[in-house]
Amino acid sequence: HAEALDAITRYLGLGSYLDWDEAARQKFLLDELANPRPLLPLSALAPEAEAGFSDEVREVLATFRMLATQPAEALGAYVISMAHEPSDVLAVLLLQRKAEVPRPMRVVPLFETFDDLAHAPGCLDALLSLPGYREHIGNRQEIMIGYSDSAKDAGFLSAAWAQYRAQEGLTAVAARHGVSLVLFHGRGGTVSRGGAPTRQALRSQPPGSVHGALRVTEQGEMIRMKFGLPEVARRHLERYLAATLEATLVPPPAPAEAWRTLMDRFSEVSMAAYRQQIRGHQAFIDYLRTVTPELELQMLPLGSRPARRRAGGGVETLRAIPWVFAWTQIRLMLPAWLGVLEAFETLPEDSRAATLRDMAADWPFFAGLLDMLEMVMAKSDPAIASHYEHTLTGRDDLRALGGQLRGSRERLVAVLAQLNSGPEWSARNPILAQSIRLRTPYLLPLHLLQAELMRRRRAELASRPDSDAPTPYDHALMVTMTGIAAGLRNTG
Repeated sequence: HAEALDAITRYLGLGSYLDWDEAARQKFLLDELANPRPLLPLSALAPEAEAGFSDEVREVLATFRMLATQPAEALGAYVISMAHEPSDVLAVLLLQRKAEVPRPMRVVPLFETFDDLAHAPGCLDALLSLPGYREHIGNRQEIMIGYSDSAKDAGFLSAAWAQYRAQEGLTAVAARHGVSLVLFHGRGGTVSRGGAPTRQALRSQPPGSVHGALRVTEQGEMIRMKFGLPEVARRHLERYLAATLEATLVPPPAPAEAWRTLMDRFSEVSMAAYRQQIRGHQAFIDYLRTVTPELELQMLPLGSRPARRRAGGGVETLRAIPWVFAWTQIRLMLPAWLGVLEAFETLPEDSRAATLRDMAADWPFFAGLLDMLEMVMAKSDPAIASHYEHTLTGRDDLRALGGQLRGSRERLVAVLAQLNSGPEWSARNPILAQSIRLRTPYLLPLHLLQAELMRRRRAELASRPDSDAPTPYDHALMVTMTGIAAGLRNTG
């Protein structure tokens, strides 16, 4: 959007929109929103003007022209990925207005990274304070909370706390301005992407943040599981309705101040440990690309977007879905727990279990966090991850790294085991335990096949580096990926 506006301002001789600071952008956008003249005839842009624009800019303008031709019933929210500033929202309002969209779509900023979540309340406050903005939203603002990229950016525990605090702040800002706020949760099926049973997920939200309405994404295999059959779909919709009513009428308790302080410390330590591991040395990137099917995932029709935002680079260039999917395939589930152990170990060992148990007993958010960790640990399997290592690499440094990661997992399992004085998780979650037992005999051969197929496919590609033709192993490898995903369910 910014590049499209930059192309337009340059074409009109107004300067470079991309070079302006936030205040200058806001003034320009607000002035143009109030100006009835066309900025450019976007509904029928002059060919000579469009010819000088980049392909990306022409695609943006074509999108808005297409929106202008659609019936209002076909359109819902216009979600802005990676939103940062109020100008990101105003830009979409302006482009819709100038393209003469008859009934403009509501514009929903999506705050995704850890820093963006922290800045979200301030961004909303600035938006609602702008003269004339309230006229465009009809006193109702929708905000999307990103789970995938925040977890990939900061780790599961830090992201969960950032999402909680962002919702608290956004709810307070909306109340202060007298605006009805609808929070849109961009959740997925995996733990690191917010996956949790519906009631538990809504009970884990800050008090007051579910005020009679919310939106939630359902993605990937969760769509088929929850809505594939009419009766099952009806049941899940009833669960959403009941959980929304409960969270509205009987909101969960606010956490004690001491627990908030502790979560701030947990978040800081967890994020530092997570980022040091994934960004600290090249061996981690090599491990990801060697031991997991991260590179092979690009063969799958996972969605409408490429697996990477740009070619090459490290973890930061990888999209959140394949990042989670790759670790799930080898049953290490690393995005769901990396950094959590270091956070919990900041508590004295003699009081650690008692403190964490107290938090879980009286704070639904923390109880849900622990439940999700326990579930993902039940589905992970360090022996399977070790098999991938020994099949796919002979490098001592990568095997040592794998041993270190598995060791961290085992220490976290021991900490979680101390938190429950009653039966083990399998007795407390008999349905999940039975589901895992039933699927394990089918999953194990798929993992063995996948590791061998990856080895053979890579060997063939290495023998003909100048050819990008398919290998005889491609289809079988994709079958193992989808089979493992179906068996584990929470794959992302």
